[in-house]
Amino acid sequence: QTVEMRGFRLCSSKRFVLILLQFSKESGGWFLSSTCSEGFAYDRRGRQCIDVDECRVIPDACRGDMRCVNQNGGYLCLPRGLYSQPYRPEVPALPEPYPDTGVGAGGYPDVSGGAGAYPESFVPGPPRSVEPSYPRVRGTAPCILGYTLAEDGTCNDIDECETNSHHCNPTQVCINTAGGYTCSCTEGYWLIGGQCHDIDECRYGYCQQLCANVAGSYSCSCNPGFVLNPDGRTCQDVDECEEEPCSHGCLNTYGSFMCNCDEGFELAADGTTCMDLDECSFSEFLCQNRCVNTPGSFTCICPPGYYVYEDGRSCEDYNECETGNNTCTVNQVCFNYQGGFTCLDPLQCPLPYVEVSDNQCMCAAENPQCRDKPFTILYRHMDLSSGRSVPADIFQMQATTRYPGAFYIFQIKSGNDGREFYMRQTSNVSATLVLTRPIKGPKVVVLDLEMVTVNNVINFRGSSIIRLTIYVSEHPF
Repeated sequence: QTVEMRGFRLCSSKRFVLILLQFSKESGGWFLSSTCSEGFAYDRRGRQCIDVDECRVIPDACRGDMRCVNQNGGYLCLPRGLYSQPYRPEVPALPEPYPDTGVGAGGYPDVSGGAGAYPESFVPGPPRSVEPSYPRVRGTAPCILGYTLAEDGTCNDIDECETNSHHCNPTQVCINTAGGYTCSCTEGYWLIGGQCHDIDECRYGYCQQLCANVAGSYSCSCNPGFVLNPDGRTCQDVDECEEEPCSHGCLNTYGSFMCNCDEGFELAADGTTCMDLDECSFSEFLCQNRCVNTPGSFTCICPPGYYVYEDGRSCEDYNECETGNNTCTVNQVCFNYQGGFTCLDPLQCPLPYVEVSDNQCMCAAENPQCRDKPFTILYRHMDLSSGRSVPADIFQMQATTRYPGAFYIFQIKSGNDGREFYMRQTSNVSATLVLTRPIKGPKVVVLDLEMVTVNNVINFRGSSIIRLTIYVSEHPF
């Protein structure tokens, strides 16, 4: 029979000392048999049953914070802090039979041991010099320790936790058991040195990400971009893109997200909105003429007289004379130049010149008025881009009629007031007009390029003129 008491357990077996007295014919008397009850061993020298010290012979007789106390015919498991004085119970010289009351010999309860982790027996003290500090159960008690007699004569368990008759320290929790009680710690605490100490769950990685230890428990949380799973410990990535936080495109990442913008836009400082990218501010050479920013892109615009080329950036001259988009009459000649056109009136030769072709006037040698004048005037037209880089060869002049023994001199006779041009003779019959300084347009320049013919054999000197009209455009293209 196992009985739980306040703070300890009594393990007793219904036993009694079986004393068999037999009469010996040889001795003519009686002798004590060597058959003893549980908890006793037969002593051959003394020829009697003596108590067995279970605290010494049974390994780990008591477990936990319990101390083993030997009893006559059994042992007790008692809390270590319950007693202040060492004590060894009195062992009777000779056990006598007792009625079957659940109480061992000598008036002590029969004990069969308890559970624990610290086996230890008391150090013997002076016999009967100190009164035991634990309750003693007399053989005449109707109920064992840890129980109380009810009115109906039955033994009821005493709830030491309810009656506050336990010896658990303030940090522990009392748990009532049959015939006794147990001191334990609540969840989140562990027992160290008889005291309940908080378990730091965060130290042992209870949480996947963030952990906050609290008394007796802990709390898990997640970093931004994650949400706590129903298990309360692990974290799940949040797909922020489902809430469409970006003004253009969104890319979910582990714990966060990234916004991207369409072509022609850039991400603002807030990381979510997209601002138009002003491509025109990147370079003044993005467009040949003028750049106009548009949402997500840009547009190149050309001045009047030009159109945007296939590359979308360059400006190409619009030939109004070829397309017929001009205002010239049928009697006029349409001349196209960069960025515009002009209508040339029919040639009218000044006197004493006469027209010999659509662009040439001649002064006859037999006419006395033509003696000091150029023999012919040839009319030419050309266009020139504004600010053209220099030096540049722009026009070539060559003698068409050659006389034996003659040589030729090429020069600019008029129109070169700004010294922008000069004639470079390339052979004895040709020369090139060279642009030496950039000219800003729009502007019209008229040059008289003279070719002087000299023949010393026949003592002849004459000249011809090319009247070159140059239309300088407003733009450098």
